[in-house]
Amino acid sequence: MNRDANGAVELAPPIERLAVGFTRVLRQAGLKVPASATINFTQALGAVGMAERSGPYWAGRATLVNKPEDIDVYDQAFLAYWDQRAGVGFVIETPPDDQATLALDTDDEDDAPDGDDDDEPEQPEDLISLRFSRLEVLGEKDFAECTQDEIAELSVLLGALRFTTHQRQSLRHKRVKGSGDRADLRRTVQLALKHQGEPIRRSFTNPASKPRALTLILDVSGSMETYARALIRFCHAAVVARNRVEVFALGTRLTRITRQLSNHDPDAAIAAATPEVADWSGGTRLGDAIGEFNNEWGVKGMARGGVVVILSDGWDRGEPEILGEQMERLHRVTHELIWVNPLKASPGYAPLAAGMAAAYPHLDKFVSGHSYNSLADLAMLLAGSTLRN
Repeated sequence: MNRDANGAVELAPPIERLAVGFTRVLRQAGLKVPASATINFTQALGAVGMAERSGPYWAGRATLVNKPEDIDVYDQAFLAYWDQRAGVGFVIETPPDDQATLALDTDDEDDAPDGDDDDEPEQPEDLISLRFSRLEVLGEKDFAECTQDEIAELSVLLGALRFTTHQRQSLRHKRVKGSGDRADLRRTVQLALKHQGEPIRRSFTNPASKPRALTLILDVSGSMETYARALIRFCHAAVVARNRVEVFALGTRLTRITRQLSNHDPDAAIAAATPEVADWSGGTRLGDAIGEFNNEWGVKGMARGGVVVILSDGWDRGEPEILGEQMERLHRVTHELIWVNPLKASPGYAPLAAGMAAAYPHLDKFVSGHSYNSLADLAMLLAGSTLRN
């Protein structure tokens, strides 16, 4: 794509211009087509080409249609838009000088006109505007770059995240309708007594399941200050959303803040938890703190067979050998050990810092946690563990 003298993006015909025009027709027909779908559709067209009719059709079906009931509307819009422009062999031609200008804008509910419309500059007739909602923009924005107001908006979204409870197989069995893994002899005999001892109906059981424990260990040191304010909101959402969740604040020492975060009012919960953490925005001794967790809570039962999530950038003032040893101990007793590092999203990042390098070999998953979208992915990851004894 080229840019004109004013810096606007000029779409090179025909693919980009026709893709944007088609999505506009779909919106007029009543379909909800976000700007990201338009971009995906344009990329799909570039991959499949337009030499045959099936190329644009299936590219649009795959990227622009979200519900089966929208297919009929899509088909009618496709006939109305693409087939009118189809030549022999469905090769679409556009005059070289027929260009459109693409303008990117963001929706903001707080924006309001300050003056008369006459003061606004005139827009060209062929201007095509793609608008991104404010929430779409904030979802990808790094927490470190967010203002206090933006963090407040994202906190509301974090509070709405759904945390599905991890399940593990129990030694107990539960009765099921129909056939199951094991015959329930006691229940089968009880039913047979109602029919003169004839086992007309047989009963079965399947292994029961119980929720896994989830432990969140949040680094609140100075290097994590810009992320801790959002991550503690994520921890609060997990505590109030499901059972068997524990939260610890980690700095130069370890502080258990589960009880303080159990208040359903997020502001009150965080206000109660913050004074309990004496080393907030201080230094970090990851190895000693993880060792304290292992000795006092983790190895004794809290982490055994559960999921442990450490939210930290990996910067450590302690000895990396101690951290590596304690992470190995923790990994041996957990079902899954996950490290969430906000720096992972940085271009070219690699876990080369001494602390992070010592912990990395003992992790099951290493993910980023720099934005709302990354934490939403983490919530889905925590809900997706497979059953394991």
